[in-house]
Amino acid sequence: MAAVSARLPAFPWDKLEPYKATASAHADGIVDLSVGTPVDPVPELIQRALVAAADSPGYPTVWGTAAYRDAITAWVRGRLGASNAGHRNVLPVVGSKELVAWLPTQLGLGAGDKVAYPRLAYPTYEVGARLCGAEPVVYDDPTELDPAGLKLLWLNSPSNPTGKVIPKEELIRIVAWAREHGILIFSDECYLELGWEAEPVSVLHDDVCGGTYEGLVAVHSLSKRSNLAGYRAAFAAGDAEVLAELLEIRKHGGMMTPSPVQAAGAAALGDDAHVREQRGRYAARREALRTALEGHGFRIEHSEASLYLWVTRDEPCWETVEYLARLGILVCPGDFYGEAGANFIRVAFTATDERVAAAVKRLG
Repeated sequence: MAAVSARLPAFPWDKLEPYKATASAHADGIVDLSVGTPVDPVPELIQRALVAAADSPGYPTVWGTAAYRDAITAWVRGRLGASNAGHRNVLPVVGSKELVAWLPTQLGLGAGDKVAYPRLAYPTYEVGARLCGAEPVVYDDPTELDPAGLKLLWLNSPSNPTGKVIPKEELIRIVAWAREHGILIFSDECYLELGWEAEPVSVLHDDVCGGTYEGLVAVHSLSKRSNLAGYRAAFAAGDAEVLAELLEIRKHGGMMTPSPVQAAGAAALGDDAHVREQRGRYAARREALRTALEGHGFRIEHSEASLYLWVTRDEPCWETVEYLARLGILVCPGDFYGEAGANFIRVAFTATDERVAAAVKRLG
């Protein structure tokens, strides 16, 4: 068996440990703006749904309960504008990262196949390709790729790490190109409800796909919009044939979302009030950090959506990481997301109000 180190890139977060130690030594403690994990409470109605379903002695189904599929389908229709979506067009998954990492393997891809993803991107797209032995390929414009051997095309809008949003007209063009060449699109849309200066659009929107989902699957998560990262609640929606194939594979693999989590997910998708409340928290933190960083001489690019600011002062990213660590602020180096991020840092605004205020004070 090939060593893991030979098949996969080094786990990037381990490289941050020395800088975390520096930041933690600050007299007022660390302000961790690196990972982007939710810190605010799980909304009460979601907790109640979880507790009410706690007596679940039997195995859950991979496809999900009828109530969960109803909730996902209703949300996909109402929020994504996918008016023809039904139960066959949705599939619960055990957190979106699991799907991203194992999707190429579950699709049966391997040597000779290509998996494409943005030049600046979440590292797990590359990991997923390497796990199955496929060739990872980066792009600036996917329609300029050589379609030969390209089996899976990842889109990511809003982008992690840049916060960039793909406009509707661009999505229409990409979808048409992929369908022409028989290339499967998976669109990572986990930050879709966190648009600030742009309105993100799903590949499943009627205007983008023409009301049919052939060759298209969107991936969504409840981690950020509902503070459910600890629940591992996510789902895929789109092409019924692709999802049916994944369903069979996932049945054999025992990839089941726990029944209480399904009940909690249904409650989360059925309520918009907690999403608006959480958006308000993030908007205030975003504005505070943006103002402080720009006042300190940093430049912010893109960042029109998601939970991050894409920041530079035109120097190697690790110099910026070290500089901010000495102020007690831990951020993520841009080269975690590709060589094109070598002069950028990613700043998450998922810390508490108190910690964000501490960062603002230090930058001031």
